[in-house]
Amino acid sequence: MSDCIFCMIKDHQINSTVLYEDDICMAILDLSQATRGHALVISKVHYDSVLEADDEALAHMIVVAKTLANQIKENLNAQGINILTNAKEAAGQTVSHLHFHIIPRYDQYDGFEPKFTDHQGKWDLEEIKNEILK
Repeated sequence: MSDCIFCMIKDHQINSTVLYEDDICMAILDLSQATRGHALVISKVHYDSVLEADDEALAHMIVVAKTLANQIKENLNAQGINILTNAKEAAGQTVSHLHFHIIPRYDQYDGFEPKFTDHQGKWDLEEIKNEILK
C-alpha cells in the first residue's frame, strides 16, 4: 500500500466526499475547507506535481476543474473562484501528488488570502527573460 494519501483516496482505501470521478482524475471536497466548497481535483496516476505530469492528463484535469468550479460558483453562490496548484515544498505543496485546488471566493473577508507582493522595478526583466530562455 502506498504512503501517499491521495493514492489511497483515489484507490478508495480512504473515504472521501467524491464530487466527480473518471479514469484520469477524481474530485473531492477538501477536509480543510479553506472556504465553503473547497475541492481538490487529484490525478489517478501518481505524479509528484504539475511539473512532472503528463500533458494529456493535465489538459483533462483543468477542464474538469473548470467545469466543477463553475458548478461550485453557481450552486454555492460564490462571487469568484481560485484554481491553483502548488509545485514543490517551497511553493506550499504539502502532499506530493498532483492536485488542483478549487477555492470558492465569497468576498475579500472569507478567510482565504492569496498574497502577491509587488516587486515592480526590483529586478531587471530582460535579464530574467534571458536566464529563463537560455
